[in-house]
Amino acid sequence: MGRPRTPLLDRERIATTALEIVDERGDFSVPQVAKRLGAQTGSVYHHVDGRDGIVELLRERVAAAIDPATLDLRPWDTALEAWARSYRAAFAAHPRAIPLLMTSPVRAPRVLEQYERAVTLLLDAGFDPAEVMPLLTALENLVLGSALDLAAPETMWELTASAPTPRLAQALSAVSEGRADRAFEVGLTGVMNHARELRAGTGQGWGAAGRNSPD
Repeated sequence: MGRPRTPLLDRERIATTALEIVDERGDFSVPQVAKRLGAQTGSVYHHVDGRDGIVELLRERVAAAIDPATLDLRPWDTALEAWARSYRAAFAAHPRAIPLLMTSPVRAPRVLEQYERAVTLLLDAGFDPAEVMPLLTALENLVLGSALDLAAPETMWELTASAPTPRLAQALSAVSEGRADRAFEVGLTGVMNHARELRAGTGQGWGAAGRNSPD
């Protein structure tokens, strides 16, 4: 019997299949991936470094939808805000993958490269190095939480007669459609305003030393 023209297994097919399973079930196992591909579990391990290797393939696959050109925009705050919006859209397409990806360290080279660019953007804008990762982590928390929120029901509160909540009912009745989008805008505005305040404080200090970088 001759070899199949198209190999049953390669990293692309493994990533595609694992993401399909995660989108359906919220998690995956290596045997599930192998079964769906019509291969032996042991064969999958010839292409990836176990389950952790597949998780990193998933991270690269989802993150590939983030537009890297956003980080080339100027000034820095325009770039950071555009990157956050693209980041959110990429992960909102696969919300069930988010808990899986958030519980393992980032190792995927292409994802690390994008973070390198984001860090470089902020350092070149004059941010104190000690402020960069807390700021990016806060932005990531907002983005991923909002991406999960997009997959949630439009109405997240079910009011009952057994627990009267008239003020909550009043607030809910005033909310129009697009709850998740509006909440994201509130959060993003807060993070970006904080970032600009940090930048202004850092810029003044560095400017006095003659090391301030232009936007």
